[in-house]
Amino acid sequence: MKFDNSVAVITGGASGLGYAAARELSGRGARVVIVDRDVEAGHAAAGSLGDNVLFKQADVTDPEAMADVFAFAGELGTPRVAVACAGIGIAERTIDRERNPHKLDSFKRVIDVNVVGTFNLLRFAAQAIASADPVETERGVIIATASIAAYDGQIGQLAYSASKGAIVAMTLPAARDLSTVGVRVMAIAPGIMDTPLLGLLPAEVKANLGRSVPFPKRLGLPDDFGSLVGAICDNPYLNGEVIRLDGALRMPPK
Repeated sequence: MKFDNSVAVITGGASGLGYAAARELSGRGARVVIVDRDVEAGHAAAGSLGDNVLFKQADVTDPEAMADVFAFAGELGTPRVAVACAGIGIAERTIDRERNPHKLDSFKRVIDVNVVGTFNLLRFAAQAIASADPVETERGVIIATASIAAYDGQIGQLAYSASKGAIVAMTLPAARDLSTVGVRVMAIAPGIMDTPLLGLLPAEVKANLGRSVPFPKRLGLPDDFGSLVGAICDNPYLNGEVIRLDGALRMPPK
């Protein structure tokens, strides 16, 4: 994909996987709009990546805010890439040790941010990219972030696994929907990634997690995610698929 005058919108772009995707795509010449709720972190992330990267504050669950994001992106150039990295997770069992049921509000919140937020990006990105002139055979690509928890959900990951499973299930029908306008839809399912959230764990715990990966025996790096985003953009025959980015890891029950 040629990035001249192209704009990439990345939700959750102020840190972790989203930041790595922003760095990768801006390095390839795209203008990048980082979208995040955290204003301070968003401006800091954009500032660290140069003049080609701008920040737009938005909640991915807010349809008006996401519509504004793509209106803003359209003023900067031609939207051709969108990457959904905003997401949350919780640790809560179906019933706890006292037999109390999983909280409905927490389940709804994870679904709202991870599924509805991804859907909001998907639908507004599809509208914006479909309006662009095609370059060779395609107009652009939308990349969602799933998780290996969609397949190997662990104890306490019911809500998170459900949300990521929904993203996996959305990928193929969205790709089929958008095939008529030349817009590809892909998803990446990361394994154990060394993101700021994992940084809260003790060093030895992180080291043990890394050793559990078959090969390479380390945690996944945000740059691994960023380079895969770039590869998906490069290859026009990748469409309607979820790529596991996990070093052949299959998660145990806990």
